[in-house]
Amino acid sequence: MSSATPAAAPDVSNPDVVLVVDFGAQYAQLIARRVREARVYSEIVPSTMPVAEMLAKNPKAIILSGGPSSVYAEGAPRLDRAIFEAGVPVFGMCYGFQLMATTLGGTVDNTGAREYGRTGLHVSKAGSTLFEGTPVEQSVWMSHGDACSAAPEGFSVTASTDVVPVAAFENDEKKLYGVQYHPEVLHSTHGQQILEHFLYRGAGIEPSWTTGNVIEEQVAAIRAQVGDKRAICGLSGGVDSAVAAALVQKAIGSQLTCVYVDHGLMRKGETEQVEKDFVAATGANLKVVDAQERFLDALAGVSDPETKRKIIGREFIRVFEQAQLEILQEEGPEVAFLVQGTLYPDIVESGGGTGTANIKSHHNVGGLPDDIEFQLVEPLRQLFKDEVRMVGQELGLPDEIVQRQPFPGPGLGIRIVGEVTKDRLDLLREADAIAREELTAAGLDREIWQCPVVLLADVRSVGVQGDGRTYGHPIVLRPVSSEDAMTADWSRLPYEVLAKISTRITNEVADVNRVVLDVTSKPPGTIEWE
Repeated sequence: MSSATPAAAPDVSNPDVVLVVDFGAQYAQLIARRVREARVYSEIVPSTMPVAEMLAKNPKAIILSGGPSSVYAEGAPRLDRAIFEAGVPVFGMCYGFQLMATTLGGTVDNTGAREYGRTGLHVSKAGSTLFEGTPVEQSVWMSHGDACSAAPEGFSVTASTDVVPVAAFENDEKKLYGVQYHPEVLHSTHGQQILEHFLYRGAGIEPSWTTGNVIEEQVAAIRAQVGDKRAICGLSGGVDSAVAAALVQKAIGSQLTCVYVDHGLMRKGETEQVEKDFVAATGANLKVVDAQERFLDALAGVSDPETKRKIIGREFIRVFEQAQLEILQEEGPEVAFLVQGTLYPDIVESGGGTGTANIKSHHNVGGLPDDIEFQLVEPLRQLFKDEVRMVGQELGLPDEIVQRQPFPGPGLGIRIVGEVTKDRLDLLREADAIAREELTAAGLDREIWQCPVVLLADVRSVGVQGDGRTYGHPIVLRPVSSEDAMTADWSRLPYEVLAKISTRITNEVADVNRVVLDVTSKPPGTIEWE
């Protein structure tokens, strides 16, 4: 078994790609999502990428994101003027708008005219490319300190606010457009319409990108990558790995063997669900590996979350390598590829893709060992969670799989704050099962993104149970609402549902005497605690 360099599956190829240039914006990923919602394929590239490389991708349009810098600050991101002279339609948002203005000879001043949050926009040319069919008075979301006071030569000023004279400008001849605000956020009431006007009217792009395109393109890419060799897929039971496996199976059929590692970190009843539901839905070859003791031994004495993630990632690979040898002996030929359900948010949070900071290593990205002996097949690498669900539906997977709430690859290992032990896992499994049962009974499964249940293993609190003093563990409920896991807000669940969950957990789960609710959004907190 020879060592091979890890390699991602080929990128989705699309003739109508829109590049989103990231200037450090918290919303760059959201812009890319909004473009895809308009049925146009998008990719994010860092602002440090040379313009020649951007243009080599033959983009149909380019969007310049916002960012935290002032265009006049020392070291602020810049962009070669050539990007505006290449004949490619460009749309600047916030910082991108100001950068376009100053680069092309307009004026941006630090006048103290700051605008943050919901702001009234006055459209002065209602029939313009961007604003046709939208109200002359509309609410937009602002976040800026500098302000544009004069548009570049050849541009028409199409909107303003009470304090900013140039809040939008357009140059139809050169197909250059810009707005001071953030059209990608829902607080900008007509933002999606403005974005679509740029894509369809300004750039002349036909809205043709669909999940069917993803399937067709990835099937071809997977066949080209794998050839006549074999692949194994790490099946976790979650929607990501299930859809990845179904997509790869569509491409290479019996050359794929799915490996489900029962590492003892799963939730109650999930191993049985994987064995039954996934095989029934896909007919895939499934190999179940019992590795509970191996993972518990490797995690013994470890409390640091990053270390836990890396250990779990390492052990996954070691188990897959063992499965590879067994499959080779049983069936042959060589198993050279490992299929993973890596998503775009995994790449971003692990510090990949756009030069972003490493928030936490996902076990299938930053947690992989350096000496991995597989090449990676990651057909969902450029997709967000809702797009993955659509691909799954297109492939015919049942709702029980496609609509399953997200569950992290490291499992309950990162929902125990502290050392992972069998007793603690059993305790958390019971508490988690109760929370899931009550959320399902209340019909809230699709109302929330997910509800991590967290055990504060190294924390104890005093309680009273059965007329006696107790010193038990707290359980944290973390219900969140989100579109793509890049940002999230805590879900306002009905009090009666929360009360029932709390009562059942403290009554039915030994050593738990307190249930608390996490009311933190993302940012500043991540969805998972570790």
